[in-house]
Amino acid sequence: MSIAGESEIVSELAAFGVRAFTTTRAVGTFGVNGDEPVRDVMGRWDALREELSPNGGRLATARQIHGTHILVHEPGWQGWLRGNEADGHLAMERGTALAVTVADCVPVFIVHPSGAIALLHSGWRGTASRIVERAIDALETRGCAPSDLRLHTGPSICGDCYEVSAEVYTQLTGRDPGKPATVDLRALIAEHARARGVRHITTSASCTRCDNDRFFSHRAGDSGRQIGVLIAPQ
Repeated sequence: MSIAGESEIVSELAAFGVRAFTTTRAVGTFGVNGDEPVRDVMGRWDALREELSPNGGRLATARQIHGTHILVHEPGWQGWLRGNEADGHLAMERGTALAVTVADCVPVFIVHPSGAIALLHSGWRGTASRIVERAIDALETRGCAPSDLRLHTGPSICGDCYEVSAEVYTQLTGRDPGKPATVDLRALIAEHARARGVRHITTSASCTRCDNDRFFSHRAGDSGRQIGVLIAPQ
């Protein structure tokens, strides 16, 4: 089974010479803290590496903590790198695959025509702390103008399904609803990106909670996790 073939492909970015996709329930979980044997989960990671290997010999992941740290990856290594605490990855040169684990949080794909890429894991904490702006700034300081970037927010919980406390809503929007309220993380991320000068933004039509038959959802009680994957092939 092709992992990419069973995934939601980000066709909007394909024109820029990258592969971008989010896996689905059909592929299986990539989270090691669920109910499946670790050997089965690791087998999926190995299959992913094998499938991506013709595009470059590097895969970068990290231990995610709902923060804003972004790892910048240089070439010169091979294999699978699992970094310390980070919720974002950036690669200026082609050949490094980036992956984040999600199940309601937003996988944010950012691409520059040169082949520079960034991939983020943005839950409510990362969104409130503007991790997307940090990634845009990091790309800009390396010569990638925000107006040239393409940004896509992948499958995640939608604004109709995601209810948060009044305190969290206030942190995200600056407005106090006085009671729990629903919020659209992908819309906020897009708003933050536009404020930094990004003009080309697309959003997946998939909601992990509404489409729970296709995606794992933490709010639906799933222990499984899908991954967002982004690579600019060599």
